[in-house]
Amino acid sequence: MNYNTYSYNGYNTYREIGVKTASQGKLVVMLYDGAVTNLQSAISLVDESNKVAASNMETFGKHLQKAQDIITELQISLDMEKGGEIAQNLMSLYIYFNKELLGCSLTHDKGKMNFILKLLSELRDSWASVSQSQANGTVKMQSERASTLSITG
Repeated sequence: MNYNTYSYNGYNTYREIGVKTASQGKLVVMLYDGAVTNLQSAISLVDESNKVAASNMETFGKHLQKAQDIITELQISLDMEKGGEIAQNLMSLYIYFNKELLGCSLTHDKGKMNFILKLLSELRDSWASVSQSQANGTVKMQSERASTLSITG
């Protein structure tokens, strides 16, 4: 086994463990990271006149499809009962994103893809902030509980 294969397998194992041990909020952030990364990769293959070189067409399609798949995963993971208006708004956004990206798979409209990328990035940052706040709140609550204990009972 060469070093690159070993390194790749090690990375996949590390990533798999990270997914299995992540909080729900962290998993959502990881999905957004994947969508953003794939959309950035697709955009990088489009020139200023909205053309993709024939040699890059398959790679472009794979990155765009992966971004759409991740957005669909975010969409189906919404809890419409508990999420209320926020979940409804996110559902509308996800439907919009996938509709526009489907069109971009044919038109290669870099402007539309950049607009969706901007919105996805903003949503990702919001989820990361909420996820971090929740993690800090849990730690704070645990430390507050610990500070109320005394050795006398």
